[in-house]
Amino acid sequence: MSARICTFLALLAAVVVAPSAASAHHPPGARAPSLLAAGLAGGMGSTVGPGHKLYVAEPLEGRIARVDPETGAVTTFADGLPKESPAVGIGGVMDVDFVGHTAYALVTLVGPDVGGSNIDGIYRVDGPHSFTVVADIGSWAIAHPPSTDFFVPSGLQYAMQRYRDGWLVTDGHHNRVLRAGDDGSVSEFRTFGDIVPTGLALRGSRVYMAEAGPIPHLPANGKIVSFGASSPVTEVAAGGPLMVDVEFGPGHSLYGLAQGHWSDTDPGTPADPDTGQLLLANCDGTFTLVADKLDRPTSLELIGDDAYIVTLDGEVWKVADVPRRD
Repeated sequence: MSARICTFLALLAAVVVAPSAASAHHPPGARAPSLLAAGLAGGMGSTVGPGHKLYVAEPLEGRIARVDPETGAVTTFADGLPKESPAVGIGGVMDVDFVGHTAYALVTLVGPDVGGSNIDGIYRVDGPHSFTVVADIGSWAIAHPPSTDFFVPSGLQYAMQRYRDGWLVTDGHHNRVLRAGDDGSVSEFRTFGDIVPTGLALRGSRVYMAEAGPIPHLPANGKIVSFGASSPVTEVAAGGPLMVDVEFGPGHSLYGLAQGHWSDTDPGTPADPDTGQLLLANCDGTFTLVADKLDRPTSLELIGDDAYIVTLDGEVWKVADVPRRD
């Protein structure tokens, strides 16, 4: 993390978080994760929503689960969204976000170009079993192909982040970040080379984004970068194997989630089991290991000093008392 970005984050944290005895820094070192919840129908994106509960996308059944971060109790918040197609092996509901008490879901790889009959885009949750499409991203992507190589015309939208009057959406296949407005408009926000953008976080007007890196997803290419609407892209930290998410935590600490070592040959396949890592970004552009041996993690949330990690096979793990960056 550059000194300029570290200074900016420290100043911002000083405004937002009042110093207290509870804000003492924790010593670095690996933490042992504990299983909080299991049995979800797959696990992809997540968010902290109403009631300070975790809301997790379940792509295999087209559901959004509500998980109590204290007890691990799981209830269904909404179902009936498009499911992941067995023929594709990835897709369906990929991420979830809230605007006030209204939930929105990001759905991908369910359109006609991959043999489906649904719409790729952002869905508003109107009730436990009802939804409205507010942004048809798949049709826009087909009409506006990227400059990088691709073989799925509609792309693979991975994560969403509320931004002004809409959302930023990463497309890990088309290598770009899109902007989808509340009015249904879709446009290109930033475009990249073959870097495979994944998770997103926002601090002020700056966007923080995880990069999985091109195949074979070498650790050196797993990064967190930062940029504004028109400012250059700045590298924050590098060295995470197949980075899939980024989140701010206590104080001005920034964390990355790496899915782990990748040894497959087919694009879009996950990392090897039990090789994922939770990482803390340092000011010198490196990472400090917080927890390892995670099984194909997909999404990260921070509540207070605790990290919550969603995995591809439908589990939620808790890493308590995570270290902070000085």
